[in-house]
Amino acid sequence: MGVLLQVKDLATQFFTQEGVVKAVDGITYDVEEGETLGLVGESGCGKSVSAMSLLRLIPNPPGRIVRGEVLFDGEDLVKVDEARLREIRGNKIGMIFQEPMTSLNPVLTIGRQLTEALELHLGMDRNAANKRAAELLHMVGIPEAETRLSDYPHQFSGGMRQRVMIAIGLSCNPRLLLADEPTTALDVTIQAQILELIKRLSRELGTSVILITHNLGVVARYADRVNVMYAGRIIETGTARDIYGLPRHPYTLGLLKSVPRLDQAMKEKLDPIEGLPPDLIDLPPGCPFRPRCKFTIDKCAVEYPPLITVGENHRAACWVDVTTGQAR
Repeated sequence: MGVLLQVKDLATQFFTQEGVVKAVDGITYDVEEGETLGLVGESGCGKSVSAMSLLRLIPNPPGRIVRGEVLFDGEDLVKVDEARLREIRGNKIGMIFQEPMTSLNPVLTIGRQLTEALELHLGMDRNAANKRAAELLHMVGIPEAETRLSDYPHQFSGGMRQRVMIAIGLSCNPRLLLADEPTTALDVTIQAQILELIKRLSRELGTSVILITHNLGVVARYADRVNVMYAGRIIETGTARDIYGLPRHPYTLGLLKSVPRLDQAMKEKLDPIEGLPPDLIDLPPGCPFRPRCKFTIDKCAVEYPPLITVGENHRAACWVDVTTGQAR
């Protein structure tokens, strides 16, 4: 398999009256063909903004991509014109947005919202597009698909609306699918169905997936590799097995300790990360996680650590080896 997406030193900032928000602060990663990459972290760490930046969906003003490259199949999406970008959005790169009720147009039928992309990108006529739309709804598990094409979003449940969003995202057989919190506000049984659906379709269609979530259990089950974000940067990256089996950054370690485990005693308390994420307008010098870190040393206060190789295809941005407590 080859590399489908290369993100190099991507930085997105929001220019507000209070100051400049460094929402994404120089992230670099690759996505291979057919791979599922998990992107995890607390709310506000830059996960969604980084995904929106890939397709230049950042509202301007106040947001702007200030540097970096997004190479999709060798083409830099940061530099292409709007006409070319419209050819790629929804066609070669699909996206599932966080909340389907606000992402779907309430005054258009489900069928029209599915057929629009098919007519625009694949050149289908109305009859062919309607037939394909019904196939897509059936593929994502919506019964009586042909009759539901004339329904409106408010006539679907939350789980079914999310399935519609997946169908729209996959309608043109994209090579890359950005799934931004695809199970937000759904109950756990529907969550499992939606995620299994995305994984199955990824395998069948060969689609690469960037799965954005704060649910570590979801990432452990469905992701091949994981990027952990904090304060707009990737602070640990590696295979899911490495990240969960031997986390090498204090923040990743804290996230895992904050999650209930079936193998823990029932009376054993969780060990949450103390404090709050930093203000992205006024980041402290050195490592932004230092005020919340139990492993901090003097160097952490003055110099931001680069991503250091800690294993095969495993890197962590920390001056301390958390397995020994000693400085690197």
